[in-house]
Order: sequence, then structure tokens, then C-alpha cells
Amino acid sequence: MKVIDKINKAESEGRLFYSFEYFPPKTPQGVQNLYDRMERMQRFGPEFVDITWGAGGTSADLTTELVATAQSVYGLETMMHLTCTNMPVEKIDAALKAAKDCGCQNILALRGDPPKGQKNWESVENGFSHAVDLVRYIRKQYGDYFCIGVAGYPEGHVDNPDKEDDLRRLKEKIDAGADLIVTQLFFDADVFIHFVERCRAIGITCPILPGIFPIQNYNGLKRVISFSNNEVPQRIWDELEPIKDDDAAVKEYGINLTVEFVQKFRKAGVNGFHIYTFNLERSSRLILERLNLVPPLENVKPLPWNPSLSSKRAKENVRPIFWKNRAKSYIRRTETWDEFPNGRWGDSRSPAFGELDGWGVSLKYPQEECLKMWGEPKKADEIALLFAKYCKGDVAGIPWSAQQLEPETEIIRQRLAAINLLGFLTINSQPAVNGAKSSHKIYGWGPKNGYVFQKAYLEFFVSPDKLDELTAKISKDPQVTYYAVNRQGDLRTNTQSDQPTAVTWGVFPGKEVIQPTIVEPMAFMAWKDEAYELWGEWARIYDRESESAKLILDIMNNWYLINIVHNDFQDENGIWRLFDLEVDQFADQSKHLLNGLVA
Repeated sequence: MKVIDKINKAESEGRLFYSFEYFPPKTPQGVQNLYDRMERMQRFGPEFVDITWGAGGTSADLTTELVATAQSVYGLETMMHLTCTNMPVEKIDAALKAAKDCGCQNILALRGDPPKGQKNWESVENGFSHAVDLVRYIRKQYGDYFCIGVAGYPEGHVDNPDKEDDLRRLKEKIDAGADLIVTQLFFDADVFIHFVERCRAIGITCPILPGIFPIQNYNGLKRVISFSNNEVPQRIWDELEPIKDDDAAVKEYGINLTVEFVQKFRKAGVNGFHIYTFNLERSSRLILERLNLVPPLENVKPLPWNPSLSSKRAKENVRPIFWKNRAKSYIRRTETWDEFPNGRWGDSRSPAFGELDGWGVSLKYPQEECLKMWGEPKKADEIALLFAKYCKGDVAGIPWSAQQLEPETEIIRQRLAAINLLGFLTINSQPAVNGAKSSHKIYGWGPKNGYVFQKAYLEFFVSPDKLDELTAKISKDPQVTYYAVNRQGDLRTNTQSDQPTAVTWGVFPGKEVIQPTIVEPMAFMAWKDEAYELWGEWARIYDRESESAKLILDIMNNWYLINIVHNDFQDENGIWRLFDLEVDQFADQSKHLLNGLVA
């Protein structure tokens, strides 16, 4: 969707709206952390996010990847920066094609800064000299497919001392086909309000979003203003002086100052604002909270997972639960799967089902960090201890989940730790939920005034001996269904049906029952390949002849992956009785086992 359409809708509704800016991190771990942060910040309800572009396309591939992932995986409407710096037409064409191919309909067209080490800006051969040229070119090549944003400079462009001429050049960009203006940062709300008045006076009628930067620390403020020679009112310097060495106090001041600015903009008739996040989260969240802009849950979480904005998946409302912790991999691997007829999961027997692309399977941390987190386990009990520590929040991630457990897992955290210490290595789970309000802060999703349900679900690796013991117990409980498979593909199950089993569903006024997460046998078989490959990736961080590598490869080659559904969602403890631990003994048993293994 085009950002201008979203802005016009927000304006017609008379409500405040906002957006975030991110930049491509320099390291693989930084990229993964940014993905996690973008997913969390998606819940704040921005109208869109934009991703910056390195001079000369130095971050082109990563910018495009961030845009595509934000759209398809995290459900964020995304605007891609595009600059003229060191960009001949061939590179511009490639960038625009990449944006369109990944479903992005929004471009922020900029001249750009001089390349690193170069003092003055110069155009390249067969390139563009000004942002207006880029705007005209995009309109010529793509018509109205893209929403085009351009930059505005409330204090005037650093390279143009004539502010009136600078304003006329801005109007040229709008007349050439730009849809909206996002300003560079500033630190005086009155300067922005006056800038808007001057724009309106010369006939610029499009939306103008103030680009605001929450001050994070004193030295950081000095560094930021050095980029564009921003003026900071003396009032701000005076108020910062007594707290300049206290980063927490400066950050709090920056949050309150930004809230003050937004309230002033609103009084002046400006309803939207753009936050330069610098890839930080906390200040943005607190600003929105203090402005009472944290959106209703139904707007933030229409499904238990964030819907894709890819046109290929626009109507998708069902996913297998197996990829819950590796959403990006799921999206990439299933982009070409058949459509989902009638709003239900498609035929997994399709020839397209399960085709792998070039995305590959990988750990989400650098090798050094993996070694630091996971050590060098030499026996299965040590791996069990590692998984238990992850469940308790003492380890940042495991190969199957690069982030901490979801908030819903809090009520079963001790139980998960306990069964891991017993040798059931969990990689996915959810507790039973019997009719929670759709507005519930932890379990809620979907429209207002509805109720959501979940069956208790566990997915874990288990040794063949323990699997035999477990399936014997399952055979005595008609409420439990399972699928178990080893690396070789030998499938064991107690169900004869190949139909999907809903494990999450919602009931809402005036709607069909929605079942957004399911267990489905063929999807499980496709997922198991990746699940086992991750053992191999883990083993590769060690020497091939080391005890750790041999242990991990032994588990990969011999243990089973199993998922268990307890179908009586009213019995919140039923699934745990399979592990011979009384519910009220989980915490004590976990502590006892943990102490024994550490000793």
C-alpha cells in the first residue's frame, strides 16, 4: 500500500499518526537484533517505517533485504530511501526493480550526502544531480506505482544559504510528482511550524512530517547536530547542563522534550510525525505511551503473528506452528507455495510445497557469541541444562529461537525448564487458553469483543528410548495427538488423518471462526529438515573431532523431533501429566535437577 494513502486516511480520521526510521546495521548480529526490535516496535502501530540507503548504494543489498523482510515477515509498510550519490541510472533502475519485486510501493528520493572521505557532493556520469531529477525519473518509469517522499529542511539546506531558494527547490520536487515531505531533524518546534507556514504560502499542499530525534545523550546530541549544523535553542543547552553527565536523565529529558514538540505540532494542525529512532526502541515507546498513542490491541495484533504485506500472501490467515520462532525462514521457504483456497491451509501435496530457496539454514549469532552462550557440551545432560537455562531466561537464544520466549510462556516457564532437564529438549510451546478476551494483553489478538483459544502444545527433541516411554503414556490419553519423526524421515503418529489440527483459534462477532495456527503433517515433515539442519550448524562451530561436535551430531542423527497437542484446551495441566511431575512440584523439581547438574 502507498504511504500517502495511509496518511490521507489518518488525516481524514483526525488522528495522530507516526512512523519510524531505521538504518542498516554493520554486523550480522546487529541485523538480527534490528529484526527483533522491528518486530517488537511493529506492535506500537506505526503507519510505516523507512530504511536508509548508504551513499552510492553501499548498503543496497541489505537495505533491500530489510525492506523485503519488514514487508513480508513483520507486516510493516515500508519506505525505501534512494539517493543520487554515486548512483548511475543502471543502479537506480536495479534499486527500483528490487523495491517493486519485494512489494515496496514507497520511495524516499534524496540527493544524498557526499561519499565517505569526499567533502563536496558531485554527480556521477549518467547519474542525477538533484533529488528532483530522481523524482521525475521515477514518475517517468513507473507512473503512479510508487508513493514518493522527499526531504525538507526547516533550517535550510546546508549547501544552500538562500532559504527562499531552498523552499522553491522543494516546491519543484512536489510539482515533479512527490507526494509528501519528511523533514530533516531540528530542535526548535517553532522553526518547524514556521517552515510549514512558509511551505503553504508558496503552494505546497502535501503532508509535511516533522522528523524528530529524541535526545539520547549529551555527546550524541553534539555529534548529531554537527552533521547538518542544526541550531539548538539555548534553553535546551541550559536545561541539559546540570544533567549532561547522567545519560538516564538526558534520555528522560529527550523523551519529555519530544512529547512537548508533538503536542505543539498538534495545536498547529500537524497530525503526523516521523521518529529518527537510530535503531533504538525505548525512547520511541515511552514517547508514544505518554502521548496515549499506544494503539488498540486489535490494530496491533490482528492475528497471533504479524500478517505479511507481500501481495503474494495478502490473504494468508493460517500458518503451521512449527515455524513460530523462525518466521523469516518460513516466509522465504513458502513464498511460492500454492494459494490458500477458501482461507484455509492449502494442499500440502502440491508439487510446490516445501521447495527450498537459496535462503539456507543458519544460526543467528556469530560463532564467537555462540561459543560464549552455549559453551562446549560433552554429554546430553549439559545440553539439557543449556535448554533449561534458555527457558528460564539465563541464555539469550538457542539455534531454533534467536530471541527470548514469548510473554505467554511465562506461566509455563518452570515446567519447560523441568522437562528439559529430564531430557525433552523443547523448541516450541504454548499454554492452553480457554476463552481469553481478544483484548487480553498477553493472549489477545483479532477484533474487539472476541474470545481466543489455544490447545496446549509442545515440540521437542527426544531420544528413542524416552520416545518409546512417552508414546506409551500418550496411548492411554485419548486427548493427546502427536507426530514424531527422525532425521531420516521415519514418521510415527497416533492419528490416521492428514487433515490440519487447529491449535489456535478465535471467535469474533459477525465472523467465521478463525484458526490462524495449525499442526499439519506434511508441513511438519517439511519443517523437520530445517530443524535437523540446525543441529548440523551448531556442530560446525566446533572442531569436527571434538566431543561437542560428536555429541551434537549424534543427537541430530538419532533423536526424534516430536510435536504433542493436548486437545482438551479446558485442561491446562493435561499435557504436563505426561512427564510424571505433579504441577505443584515443577518449581521444586526443576531447582533440584538444576542444582544436581550444576554440581
